[in-house]
Parts: sequence; C-alpha cells; structure tokens
Amino acid sequence: MAMVEIKPFKAIHYNEEEIGKDLSDVITQPYDKIDAKMQDSYYKKSEYNFVKLILPKEENRYEIAAKRLKEWKENGILKRDEKPGIYIYTQEFELRGKKYTRRGFIAAMRLHPFEERVVLPHEKTHKGPKEDRLNMLRATKTNLEAGFVLFKDDGRVREIIDEVVRGEPDFYGTDEFGTLTKLFKVEDEEKIKIIQEVLKDEQVVIADGHHRYETAVFFRDEMRKNHKRWKENNAFNYRMTYMVPLDDPGLIVLPTHRLLLKEKMPSDVFEKLKKYFSVEEIEKEDAERWLKNNADTNSFVMYQDGKAYGLRRFRDVSDIIRGEWSDEYKSLDAVVLREVILRSMGVENPKIDEDIAYERWIEDAIARVDNGEAKVAFLMNPTPPEKVLEVAKNLERMPQKTTDFYPKVISGFTMMPVSEDELL
Repeated sequence: MAMVEIKPFKAIHYNEEEIGKDLSDVITQPYDKIDAKMQDSYYKKSEYNFVKLILPKEENRYEIAAKRLKEWKENGILKRDEKPGIYIYTQEFELRGKKYTRRGFIAAMRLHPFEERVVLPHEKTHKGPKEDRLNMLRATKTNLEAGFVLFKDDGRVREIIDEVVRGEPDFYGTDEFGTLTKLFKVEDEEKIKIIQEVLKDEQVVIADGHHRYETAVFFRDEMRKNHKRWKENNAFNYRMTYMVPLDDPGLIVLPTHRLLLKEKMPSDVFEKLKKYFSVEEIEKEDAERWLKNNADTNSFVMYQDGKAYGLRRFRDVSDIIRGEWSDEYKSLDAVVLREVILRSMGVENPKIDEDIAYERWIEDAIARVDNGEAKVAFLMNPTPPEKVLEVAKNLERMPQKTTDFYPKVISGFTMMPVSEDELL
C-alpha cells in the first residue's frame, strides 16, 4: 500500500536583508479569500506584497506572476535556501476572548490521487477554481501557497515542535486579523527522520485547499507525460504542504450556522420533531453555551420570531437518513439537520443566497433573523477534527459548509519550485 511520504525542500522566501524578518507588510490571506478591497490594500502595503504573485490585478495575471517571480529572485527580493529543511509554522490568534496557538510544519508531501486513499478529501470540489490555479502553476512552475492537511501524531512531532519553537523564528508576521505567524527552519536530519517515520503508516486528510491539491496532481501527470525520463524524486511529484496534528490544541474548527431565507418552521412540523428531539426554550444569549453543553449528541439551537429553542436528539434517526452512508457520516450534525429537520420542513437542495445562507458567528445569524433578512436560523456546534478524518476514511465527502478551519494558512512565508529540473 502507498504511504505518506514527506521530504525536506529548499524553500524560496523573502530575503531578510531586503524585507527584514517581520513580513507583516508582504504576507496575505490565501488567494481564494482575497476580495477586490483586500487586493487593493495589499497593493498599497508594499510593492513586494505577495498578492502580486498569487493574485495580480493585471489582465494577463499568469504571465505577470511568472515574470515578477523571476524578477524578484534576480533582484534579491526573494532568496532560496541553500540547504533543504522542513519549516515549523505556528499561528497565535485570539478567538472569542481566548488565546490559541496552532502548530504544524511545512514539508514537501508526495502527491497521491484520491483513489489511492493516502491523501483523503473531505469536501466536494467544483471545476472553476482548478483551471485558474492550474494556469498559475503552469506559468510559475512553483507552489506559491501551501496545502493544509491533518495527520495523527504519536507525540513525537509535538516534542520536536516544542523544542524548536523555544528558539528565535527565522521569519514572523502579523496579518490584518491579528494572527501572528512564525516560521522556524529545521535542518537537523534526525528530527526530519522522526517526522517522516511518524507519518509513514498514516492517512492524511485535507483540511483546506482541495482544489489546489487536485490541480497539483493534474500538473504532476502533465509533467510526467511531457518529460518521459521523469524520476520519482522530481519535485513536481510533491506539493508544499502545511501539516497539523489532529490533537493539536490550537486546531480550531468553527461552526457554520444555517439560515433559511424563505421558509419558517411550521408549528405542526416542530411538534413532530419532538419524537426525536427534546426541546427547551432558552435565552438567545445562552445559545453558544447551551450548544457546548449538549455537544455529546446532535444538538441545534433554532431561532425564530425572537425565540430560541434548544433541540437535543434523544432517539436514533439513522433509519430516516436516506442513502447508503456510513454511521460516521449519518452522525454529522450537518447531515442530521439536512436530512431530518430541513427535509421535514420540505426544504430540499436549497440554493445558496436564494433559499439558504451561512454565517460564521452566532450573533450575525441571530441579527439576520431579527432584521427580517432570514426567517429562521439553525445554530450549530463545530465539527470535531477527528470526525473529519473518520468520514474521509470512508471515502465520503461532507455536506457543504461543514468545516471552517480557523485561522486560514497565511501565504508568503515559503514557496517550492516544481519545474522539470527540480529534484528533491
């Protein structure tokens, strides 16, 4: 059976002598999270802001990105490491008044099509974004942004990270949301060997970056076809990837709350749901706390007409969930909501922004009901990261908007060349 294989690589990064160790003015959110307003503000921050590589404003954005990358390397704005390494990557952030640090590392991870069951997806992908990133990859022949995957650590990776982060970071930077990212290079072959060993018998699951991963596999196959004498250690067989242990205390998944824009919960349907859910009226301010206290089973807070109700499942509903799904899939809150609650209301295949909307924060969801934009809100618990792996191992894809990993992986710290002559 194929297995997870990671390698150190010689990253391209900003040149400390030109930009400094603090990269706050040049780093960005991932390309797919950048809107026109953010793009403008990044352009103003620095003439060498990373957005000019991943999402240029110019019409011929692919050619311009490749040209710029070449010029920045020639002019010493970007520099390449002489020795290969893996890069410990930590993110310190605050969420609802609590401080967290998410810790992982960036390495070159061997690509496997999903059917090989080594790297597992957890959500469906669409055609559009793949073409854009494929054109960017063909033009730059460089992994500009890291993928993001989760793996099971046996404790040894955590120990290495503990030791490394006591030192000074090679680079750091604070983004516009206050997240402080730090990068520490590890060249020590012993440490690298241990990390490789921890991963070799595992499956990993993609957290974010499904489209870019599929694009990298497509690009690999294209390169193999065009270069008949390719070798296993060609860099294009790998992808620059940020890898985080499943049990990392800073691995935060946010819930995504559902809003129905046209349909209200009818009182007769609500009564019937009591066959499966215990119902109690609660204060809307208590919604988050109530959800947390009832996270051991499928629980939701329904908010309608200024009133909040806690719904806690007490009876098995798996027999009324359609389709040949695994028990793990049927136990997901998003599936129970869709198949049991929304379906009983006659809501099937709702269209985004027409029938259904999504909100990250409870207070925003409640406000949209209060101001009449939405009829009813269903407030959710987050999906635990280990559930994401369980479902992915069954080769099942989660319903849309089931996971929201926070914060996003900040771009601009490392790049990995994948042209035909690059070997790892």
